[in-house]
Amino acid sequence: MAETDEHIAEAIGRPDLIRVDEGLICLRFETMKVVSALAAVRHLLDTGAVRRGDTLLDSSSGIYAYALALACHRYGMRCHIIGSTTVDHTLRTQLGILGAHLEQMPPSSDLKLDQKRRVARVHEILDAHPEYHWMRQYHDDIHYLGYRAIADRVRAAAPADGSPLTLVGGVGSGASTGALARYLRADGAGPVRLAGVQPFGSVTFGSEHVADPEIIIAGIGSSIPFANVSHTAYDTVHWLSFDTALAGSVDLLRRHAVFAGLSTGASYAAARWEHAHVPGGTTVFIAADTGHRYVDTVFARHAEAADLDGLAPRTVSSLEELALPWSRMEWAGARAPARAQATAGAARGPARAAFPDPARGLA
Repeated sequence: MAETDEHIAEAIGRPDLIRVDEGLICLRFETMKVVSALAAVRHLLDTGAVRRGDTLLDSSSGIYAYALALACHRYGMRCHIIGSTTVDHTLRTQLGILGAHLEQMPPSSDLKLDQKRRVARVHEILDAHPEYHWMRQYHDDIHYLGYRAIADRVRAAAPADGSPLTLVGGVGSGASTGALARYLRADGAGPVRLAGVQPFGSVTFGSEHVADPEIIIAGIGSSIPFANVSHTAYDTVHWLSFDTALAGSVDLLRRHAVFAGLSTGASYAAARWEHAHVPGGTTVFIAADTGHRYVDTVFARHAEAADLDGLAPRTVSSLEELALPWSRMEWAGARAPARAQATAGAARGPARAAFPDPARGLA
């Protein structure tokens, strides 16, 4: 009898590995953050930090809200989400039926303001309900735990000849790329390069002084410091505009029939460039979600998408040189820019144990 999943979240969190070109692999998720949310909630229950029936609280621009709602449904927890203005009707409906309580920020064209409002609201709720557990997806490295199995799958799909492996993905909270790189580097099977993808206007890697005239790509950048971003793990950083990411998303669908979101389009564009300049290696880029949320804002504009083959990053040696529409910099394991360094106040909440030894698996 075939093995079955106990909950839909387990199936949703299991990615596909798609070879879109020679040595270029798409790590495609339906909803990536389900992986980290499931493992984090399970760990909290196993260690006694929370009990079934407790309320888990966090802020989200969309993907994590759905992931946490599924994890709470799976483990019998209550879920309270402070949602971005970008949370759409489909997700609102799903969250409501799953039993999650959603507080959505009022409409705003400024995603930086939207994010700051969400974090402020989280603190207000914690003051009123100290019994709630703040999941702190941006600051608590328990969100790294679920990526161990994913790293094993990536390694199994790469050549076993010790050739270089390049991982490319949106930085966001730092959990996915940071954890995958850490686990892959720990297995000793070969060198691993990590290329982070950022929007302009994000404080995480120092592009807050460059504004994108379209929008900030939600989910892969930030206007506040994130403690889960391990800056020294990154070899290279790409900053892409909305228009460049749109070109990547449309090209990925047109050329390879992969229907994925805007952050994936940015990661695909960066991965193609990195792969072309690292001969003999394998490049894996992360597709964090499907393209359904972006039908109107991205894919309906396919006729205006630039030819991705004609686009290339501008190589810069300092953050002051960053410029639209696409910049690339050898980060070379540098520390976080001053404004991106998380403080104790930003990461308010109970202290966590240090990230477990990768060789030991889940804590």
